[in-house]
Amino acid sequence: MDTLSEVLKTIRLTGAAFFQSELKVPWSIVAPSSRAIADALMPEADHVVPYHLVTAGRCVVKLLDGPPIDLAAGDVVMFPHGDHHILGGTRQFGPVSMTPEDLAKLLARGKITPIRGGGDGAATEMVCGFFACDQRLSAALLAGLPRMLRVSLNDDPGAAWLRSSLHFSALETAQPRAGAETLLAKLSELLFAETIRRYLKDRPDSETGWFAGLRNPHVTKALSLLHARPGHPWTVEELAREVGLSRTVLAERFVHYLGQPPIQYLTKWRLSLAANDLRDGSASIGRVAEQVGYDSEASFTRAFKREFGLPPSTWRRRGARAPALAAPKRWVAHAEAVSL
Repeated sequence: MDTLSEVLKTIRLTGAAFFQSELKVPWSIVAPSSRAIADALMPEADHVVPYHLVTAGRCVVKLLDGPPIDLAAGDVVMFPHGDHHILGGTRQFGPVSMTPEDLAKLLARGKITPIRGGGDGAATEMVCGFFACDQRLSAALLAGLPRMLRVSLNDDPGAAWLRSSLHFSALETAQPRAGAETLLAKLSELLFAETIRRYLKDRPDSETGWFAGLRNPHVTKALSLLHARPGHPWTVEELAREVGLSRTVLAERFVHYLGQPPIQYLTKWRLSLAANDLRDGSASIGRVAEQVGYDSEASFTRAFKREFGLPPSTWRRRGARAPALAAPKRWVAHAEAVSL
């Protein structure tokens, strides 16, 4: 069982709004926040994570309130919480900025056209895009990630294949060829998973949090069981027996890594799944309650209202008026060639 894979399947991750850029020094772009991106391009998205994959050359990236970081070909940088950030050809960032309105003009659903601009200096090529996901279902994963996440895809053949495939597919999608849009979306989802895997591998043993918990064999086994069978009537005793620990030690390790005992974690996950099902599905409230492990609609309603401040019926009605990322469309961005 693989906890990370289970969570990635559940959070409804989809690739979104891609474009290929080729920029020459001097250049710089102030990227808008992910919420501004979503409002301009994909208002049905619950949460958006921007990313940039450098495919050739070098560039510099920084958060608005952070130090600059150098990127080289093969580096991917993501912004899990959607922070504003600046990209430039050198550490002397220029005045060029991109507002949500600019972005909406550059990007529209359709084919991809490379963005070219800047001066006459060294060139940087990037594949840029956005992942859309369900914010509530991905809360545990996103909370364990830094504001800016950088990894390299240079050090093994699998990562190099993914990097070159994304680059090739982004260029190919400029032509109206059948299947290119779906291929690029799937490759980008693989990019997200590979980036998270590499981040997880490099965490220090002393760290706590959701990702650190995945590095502990007993905690990750328990998490795998809970995520694979959320509707099962788990007890701490049964879970501890399954992972080979005493209930006391298992509870202590959960609190150490995740800040809460196992059944509290399970309750929050069950209610998040239920909230998503109520918003996106047509099953009765009683059926949803049963699927996530509640033996009565009344007990489910009480727990749901404690967590969300609304009874399930009200949540469903409000969700029906505000479409979410239930069955996401695949977005591919079109950008007119511009001078930045």
